[in-house]
Formats: sequence, C-alpha cells, structure tokens
Amino acid sequence: MLGPALHSATNCGKVTRVPLLDETQVRAILLDIEGTTTPIDFVTKTLFPYASRKLESFLRENAEDAEVRTLIKDLCAQHEIDERNGLKPPSWRDDSEEGRLRSSAAYGQWLIARDSKCTPLKTLQGKIWQRGYASGELRGEVYPDVPVAFERWKRQAKTICIYSSGSVLAQQLLFGSIAAGDLTRFISAFFDTRVGAKAEPESYRKIAAAVSYEPRQFLFVSDAVKEIEAAGSAGMQALLCERAGHSNPAGIGARTIHDFDGIFPE
Repeated sequence: MLGPALHSATNCGKVTRVPLLDETQVRAILLDIEGTTTPIDFVTKTLFPYASRKLESFLRENAEDAEVRTLIKDLCAQHEIDERNGLKPPSWRDDSEEGRLRSSAAYGQWLIARDSKCTPLKTLQGKIWQRGYASGELRGEVYPDVPVAFERWKRQAKTICIYSSGSVLAQQLLFGSIAAGDLTRFISAFFDTRVGAKAEPESYRKIAAAVSYEPRQFLFVSDAVKEIEAAGSAGMQALLCERAGHSNPAGIGARTIHDFDGIFPE
C-alpha cells in the first residue's frame, strides 16, 4: 500500500496541499491522460469511435505509404500472436492487397473494441486523429484544473511529462488543441508504449533515465492502481487520481486525489 488516502480540498477558498513522501525531491511530474488529465468519455465516446469509423478508408487511402504498410505488417504479426494465445481474432487473408486491407481493417476494429494497447494500432489511431484535429472535427479536452496546474508547475520549474498508451503523436495532438490554448508548450517529454507497458516498473525507470532524473525525483499521477504500483516499485512517488464519477474501489489504501489543485499549490 502507498499510505492513507489524502484528498485535495479547499477550505474557505484555500487549497490544501497534498502531502508527499518527500516533496523536496520532486523535480518532474509524470501524468497519465485518460481519467487523469482528460475525461474518460472523451476517449471512449469521441476518439475511439472516430478512429473506428475512419479506419478502413484511411488504410485504403494510404495503402502505398511506406509507414502504413509497415504498420499493417506489424498488425499481421500481432494477429498471429493473438491467434496463438487463443484470443480468436477475425481471420486474416494475406493472398492479395484487397485481402490484407480488409483483414487489417477488421482486425483493427476488433482491437479497438477490446481497448487494445498494441503499438501499431495506437500509431494508426494517432494518424487518423491527426486528420480529425486538422479538419476541426476533433478538439482536445482536459479537466479545467489542468491548464492552471501546468502553468503553476512551470512557474515552479517542474518538468512536466506525459505517459499514455496512446501514441506520442496522439498525445501531442490532444494537448495541442485545447480550447484554453496549446498546452504542449508546458510539456517537456511524451512517452507511449514504445518505452514499455504501463504496469511494468522498468518502463518508469526508462522514462526517468530519458529525462536524466532519478526515479525518486518524479511524482507520477494516474487513475490506474497497477500503474501507480509499478511506478512506486520503480522508486517514484505516486498519487492515484479519482476524478468525480470515476471512483476506483480497488484504489482504497492508495494515496488519492480528486484534482490537481493540491499538487504543489502556491
């Protein structure tokens, strides 16, 4: 366990600071996205359905693109793994270009429905969302306290980093299209599953090394208990974020916040 639950709150307009194990050590703040900086509904009801609707047409329109062709090969390799593991994905035809396109689209839909974190799918989704953001069909969304916190932490010379299962491109698009303004100017580094799975302690060690800090100099914030435990095992301080309407019973016993207001308030 990470210690007793601690909730950020206001008292007569004053924000209560969230106590950390060693606040003086923290130089970097590492944040999850879904359920932490961004409402879960934005991801599940806006981003995922958009990618699902556009997937086959995107693959067809970009069938000659070298990177897309590589992603299709990567999907095929992941399909073989899923078959060996008995997950029963849709059948894959590789006897023609049309067969590959139809198979990759059907398999991609299957992965989206399962909320798969596989890297080629996440890369494809990011490319599809890029078009949506460029056309104005999509616009990033964060909780109201996030831009305020980013500005505050930047004034305090904290290094802000993002770690999400969504691709780095998808992360940059989301934070770069917020109604309050482009938030990427506050973010020093983005990390996705290419650094490793979010429930693996080694992933957090790699992130720390990439930013040239020790794990103990990080505060990690996420809505997922397994991620909090992994970051803690890697030596990071961590807080479980339970936004309104998304309480996590499994998080009982973890140090918990409901917003960013109490994290290094001024």
